Amino acid sequence: MKRTREILLTALALFSLFFGAGNLILPPLLGYTAAESWWLVALGFCISAVLIPILGILAHARLQGTMFDFGNKVSPGFSRVYCYFVYAISISLPSPRTAAVTHEIGVMPLVDSSSLITSIVYFSLVFLFVINRGWILDVIGKFLSPAILLVLFGMIAVSFFRFPFEFDASGFSNPISSGILEGYQTFDAIGAVVVGGVIIISINIKEREMSFSSKRKIIARAGWLAGLGLFLIYGCLILTGALFHGNFSEDVTRTALLSGISKATLGNSANLLLSILVSLACFTTAVGIITGTADFVKSQFPKIKSAYLITSIIASSLGILMGQFNVGYIIAVALPALMFIYPITIALILLNVLPSRFTSPSIFRAVVLTTIVFSLPDFLGSFGIELDWWTWIPLSDFKMGWVLPSLIVFFALLIREKKPSPMGKYK
Repeated sequence: MKRTREILLTALALFSLFFGAGNLILPPLLGYTAAESWWLVALGFCISAVLIPILGILAHARLQGTMFDFGNKVSPGFSRVYCYFVYAISISLPSPRTAAVTHEIGVMPLVDSSSLITSIVYFSLVFLFVINRGWILDVIGKFLSPAILLVLFGMIAVSFFRFPFEFDASGFSNPISSGILEGYQTFDAIGAVVVGGVIIISINIKEREMSFSSKRKIIARAGWLAGLGLFLIYGCLILTGALFHGNFSEDVTRTALLSGISKATLGNSANLLLSILVSLACFTTAVGIITGTADFVKSQFPKIKSAYLITSIIASSLGILMGQFNVGYIIAVALPALMFIYPITIALILLNVLPSRFTSPSIFRAVVLTTIVFSLPDFLGSFGIELDWWTWIPLSDFKMGWVLPSLIVFFALLIREKKPSPMGKYK
């Protein structure tokens, strides 16, 4: 009974740490644009925003270390650079974005205040949770997650019962790839390697005597449960957006669409309920990001006793500064960084999920290097620099030209390493 309770609490905490600003505002507009192709867009979105992140949690359950362990097989130097890059992105973009979304959707409709005041109050509360990390599993798992789910299901249920299931033509020429790329903007693959470590440390603090295998089972099962919840929520939000196709202008923004849907479904109480939903969803993600960053810096500088506190203060202060920009600007700024770091993160997650007999250090190095090289054209393309030769690479039209080369390198090296030696034994 206790084990089941731990799994459920951990699953709810994981769900809340994943479900933040992007997870709430991205799916409705995706469905709104996709219309009749909503289910194809949902499939693509869930590949990058659910499947890959949950595989990241499973990799954490297997490693039970920090994010540093994800790239350690490539080399300790690479892993250190990768970790610092990911954490720098996390506290500079997705964490402040949660405050921007909270201000635009959760505060502005109710109170006429500046984004600076919202950011200061918001990250002061985030900081309070971060320095009291024992609250992460207890408060977030027991109270905040159920509150988020309750409001979400209310909005979705009303949409399904009040609006006809009639769809217009899709606005996407390649709905699956559009869904996958939009899933990048959730930052959930990056979030998996960040907050997975937070969950592990939180479990270690609460359950000091628990065995490695027991913790692995709890984390893995909680990961699948959280993934199922995310899958259902995303699918329903995308379908809800598709049901409203044509009810708003074609250039409607993500935040305006979510506000419009909430008003149409929740009536007069829409502003208050949506404010609660947005604030809770964003808040839990910001807590997870800053806690994960502080944990990592503390592990890198164990002799500095205040490393965790100093990092928390810096990350919260940066959140206040960046959180004053509007949501659309932060999403636009994030695109180049995502086009570069996301393929590397996906490669590391998949390699760490596989059994170690399939992932020698040489395979790690070759696959990651190939991923970096073949993701550079998409990274340059996000700045408007187009490479003509790049169009000859399969999947390059879908901004995923790195996928096939990385797979070829992986299987080629795997076959080479498993090739029988002259003595009849495998190398």
